[in-house]
Amino acid sequence: MKGGGRRFGLWALALVWLYASAAWAHPHVWVTVRSHVEFTPEGKVEAIVHDWVFDEMYSAFATQGLAPKGQLVTRAIFAPLARENAGSLAELGYYTTLRIDGKTMEFAPVTEYWMEERSDHLVAFHVRLDLKTPTPIHRFGSLLVADPEFYIDFEFDNPPQGVVLDHAPPGCSDSLTKPKPLDSGDKQKLSESFFTNLAPGANFGFKMASRVILACP
Repeated sequence: MKGGGRRFGLWALALVWLYASAAWAHPHVWVTVRSHVEFTPEGKVEAIVHDWVFDEMYSAFATQGLAPKGQLVTRAIFAPLARENAGSLAELGYYTTLRIDGKTMEFAPVTEYWMEERSDHLVAFHVRLDLKTPTPIHRFGSLLVADPEFYIDFEFDNPPQGVVLDHAPPGCSDSLTKPKPLDSGDKQKLSESFFTNLAPGANFGFKMASRVILACP
């Protein structure tokens, strides 16, 4: 699926909000990402665990009317939406690309996920992505979380919270690389999309995304 259908599949509650904001520039939703890269005792990468925190406007929209006034929206209340989002996100690979030594990793079906409203009233989404085959990093790996159409802007939290290596072999490290400055052609596409409400181009979101570089001796 593409376009509006994909956005509906991803965030059902946000569909009306996205179309109501037709005069807005891309992106429409901002997400702060915290990710754990989990290793097995044998030193293989076994899972990526994401905790995404949504911006104030989306959070206010998503929680509207779900809990009595003065109370937070709990995981139990959010369970139906979390289940729908988890299913839709699976079709998109959870916007997550993990490469180890040049090979793109595949994820197993997800069973651990939830949403909740935090004490600061921002909505958090948690999901665990287990690799189908745990794999060691012999040299380098990379982790990318990005929406290629740039409707959602994913940005890793500041170090050291943004990325954590859990039980990694001695000597393994991570570093965050920022995207390169846009060239004049890309800037024009982004400016045009502001006025037309069209996506700035296929895979444009990848150009705007930060990458995590993983290295093991």
